[in-house]
Amino acid sequence: MVETRLYIARHGKTMFNTIGRAQGWSDTPLTAQGEEGIRELGLGLREAAIPFKAAFSSDSGRTIQTMDIILAESHNQSLPYQRDKRIREWCFGSLDGGYDGELFNGVLPRTKAFENGRSLQEVSWQEIADSLVEVDTAGWAEPWEVLSQRIYDGFEAIAKSIEKSGGGNAIVVSHGMTIGTFLWLIDNSYQKQFIDNGSVSVVTYKDGKFSIDSIAALSYREAGRKIIQDEKKA
Repeated sequence: MVETRLYIARHGKTMFNTIGRAQGWSDTPLTAQGEEGIRELGLGLREAAIPFKAAFSSDSGRTIQTMDIILAESHNQSLPYQRDKRIREWCFGSLDGGYDGELFNGVLPRTKAFENGRSLQEVSWQEIADSLVEVDTAGWAEPWEVLSQRIYDGFEAIAKSIEKSGGGNAIVVSHGMTIGTFLWLIDNSYQKQFIDNGSVSVVTYKDGKFSIDSIAALSYREAGRKIIQDEKKA
């Protein structure tokens, strides 16, 4: 059986990313710098000549905008493209749109999970989800069981659709915490790390199981940046 591989990119840098606000289910467009970063990614993917079968993103504007640029720059505009709300970012509930510093350094550290001075790095994804539910006054934040299930189901559905068509590669655009959560669900030994805008994490799906090939690689962006620089010199 041909292996199925997902190339999962985080969307480009947005207005909220730039000013340090938690987006969650709220949305802002890519900045000019963010668009340029994804142009680099698209060019890098084109140079790598990866044969993609299909494209998938969340239904958020920032991932759709990112995918449009990737498909154009990698010359993959004819790929079948679907949007799946299951691979959206986490919902921060009443804290959506608030400053990252206030949320992660102010509000969450006052919850049960952060007792005894535990840092964000020491707290599990599940405990962060529990903390969000604890402090969300609107009741919109998703319990861990709901959050983790919808994220895994979303990526698994994508992998199964590619596998059903004979296997191959798919380009997927999602969100930082969603990607991090998915990688942890694949391998619980995975340590939380920053998933940069335009980075690509690669996972393989075979015999009903995922395995991690690479995490948050910036090599495609770097290759695309070199192409742009060479074009300017020519």
